[in-house]
Amino acid sequence: MGAAVEWDVCLAAPSFSHLRQGLADVLGDLGYFLWDSGVKAHFPLKRSRERPPEVRCRRHLDQLRYLDLMADLLLVRRLPPFFANVRKRLVKSPKVYVRDSGLVHRLLRLDDHETLLGHPVVGASWEGFVLETLLRAAPELAQSSFYRTATGVEIDLVLELPGNKRWAIEIKRSLAPAVEKGLRTAIEDVQPDRAFLVYGGNERYPKESGIEAIGLRELADELAQLAP
Repeated sequence: MGAAVEWDVCLAAPSFSHLRQGLADVLGDLGYFLWDSGVKAHFPLKRSRERPPEVRCRRHLDQLRYLDLMADLLLVRRLPPFFANVRKRLVKSPKVYVRDSGLVHRLLRLDDHETLLGHPVVGASWEGFVLETLLRAAPELAQSSFYRTATGVEIDLVLELPGNKRWAIEIKRSLAPAVEKGLRTAIEDVQPDRAFLVYGGNERYPKESGIEAIGLRELADELAQLAP
């Protein structure tokens, strides 16, 4: 689950509720989980009155400041969107992951595997863990992104590798992952050289649409072998 992490950051924020909402805006439900379960204890904040309506437009800048801080501390990773030449409306905002799943588990007091499996954060935790493992194994010059359309068609990770090779990687925690219609459509849009479905098992076998189901360790080893 990872060791406890010392996180002593002094930050002046507009209010406790503002920072809580800022975390939620950049991390989704995970931001609420982290804040309510212990993050606030590590932030000696200065209380202030809520901002009047005429200056609330600065809220977005505050959110970016919080995100920049967490990124500088290597607490989160910002994954940029992949832009394909398709006639579809694409998501342009980066995707944010907590880089250390052990930190997430510790803050949420998830002290054993069974407790983790019963918590709503388990899917996001697994996805972030897989993402970090693969990016650490990938060659240094590899470029990473994700693909998502406004209608929800998505690939969790797109890797541009040396030799102009493109890999598309979808992440599922299930032991029997299915290839959904949205993934097939995304593969057609991105046109990768290879497509993988990383899942919670260890066996490697072919799926439809040229996609390979593969365990995390095996795919990480394959990426590591691409390094010069």
